[in-house]
Amino acid sequence: MFKRTEESKLTSWYFEIDRKLLWLVLLLVFAGAQFMISAGHAAAGRIGEPWYFFIVKALPFYFIGLATMFVASMLNKKWVLRISWLNVAVCLFLLLITLVAPHYIKGSARFVSIGPFNVMPSDIMKPGFIMLTAWFLAKMRDTYGDNIFFNRDAWRMKWTSWWPYLGVFVPAFCIILRHPDLGTAILYFAVLCAMMFMAGLPWIVVPVLGGLVGLVLLFAFFTMPHVHNRIMAFATGSGDTYQVRQSIQSIQHGGLLGSGDEAFVKQSLPDSHTDFIFAAIAEDWGAIVACALLFVLFSVLRRLIMDAASARDKFVMYATGGAAALFGTQVCINLMSTLHLFAPKGMTLPFISYGGSSFVGFCLLFGMVLAIVREDKWK
Repeated sequence: MFKRTEESKLTSWYFEIDRKLLWLVLLLVFAGAQFMISAGHAAAGRIGEPWYFFIVKALPFYFIGLATMFVASMLNKKWVLRISWLNVAVCLFLLLITLVAPHYIKGSARFVSIGPFNVMPSDIMKPGFIMLTAWFLAKMRDTYGDNIFFNRDAWRMKWTSWWPYLGVFVPAFCIILRHPDLGTAILYFAVLCAMMFMAGLPWIVVPVLGGLVGLVLLFAFFTMPHVHNRIMAFATGSGDTYQVRQSIQSIQHGGLLGSGDEAFVKQSLPDSHTDFIFAAIAEDWGAIVACALLFVLFSVLRRLIMDAASARDKFVMYATGGAAALFGTQVCINLMSTLHLFAPKGMTLPFISYGGSSFVGFCLLFGMVLAIVREDKWK
């Protein structure tokens, strides 16, 4: 397709980016489309729509997402940061709209209706959050040295301090909690902690952070009914555990090679095309294909970690490591929820589950990662 001897921007781009990461992501996208057809077939039938209903609805997001990833991967670091600022600014505005004019889906106020699309700002803001956090941590390290967390100067009221960063993201975090969307809030916090540890936060702080998360969960348990119900259902096996039980049965029914046309359990799994798509994949295609999917997901995570470890620039290391933390944590939460190892959180499986905001957000993130890794390696 491309020859190294050719002289063109496209050829240079292709040979300079992390091609293994690119092809792994494209493989996930292609596999996700195939799985969407099989899992979406059952979901569409339950609401009286034709079998192709969800894959047709997903096509615009596939086009937008892949185009976004391609364009973003050709940018330089300066433009990646500019787009990150724009991404965060637009998503903050959309998050404010969810407070005054939310679009409800399954009782959740996390969405904004934009024409024919329902957008989830907290999903699309993830790339900007990771890139700006990485840029900020790198700037702080350059300004204050290794001790950026306990240095008094870093906490003074000035532009080169923690306050501008907190002023941008604390309001967003509070709005996400207000929705309420505890799962996404914890995901953001986990990614932030991972990036801060990469920037030199002492490991002795882990118990403090763990205690903080515990206090938040305890507060949510007693003040948010849906959190209370999900935790109690997970802990005791009582209450609304229908989807979890159906997902386990789907995986068991699939066996090694899958049930194919006889995959009937997923027919009664309401979120077989979104949160519990892995269970539908295991029933349709079998444990062998499900394990192959896990291998590809792990390979993507491994490439991100390798790119972060080999980065020369602190910003690139923090950003790529943050992308690895986000991708790995979200995959783990989704799979653990499906296997009843974790309370269901309504979180997609990256590049696989139906969800336009999540897909476009991850495409933008991986396009940015490809761009900054390319510049770090070749410029």
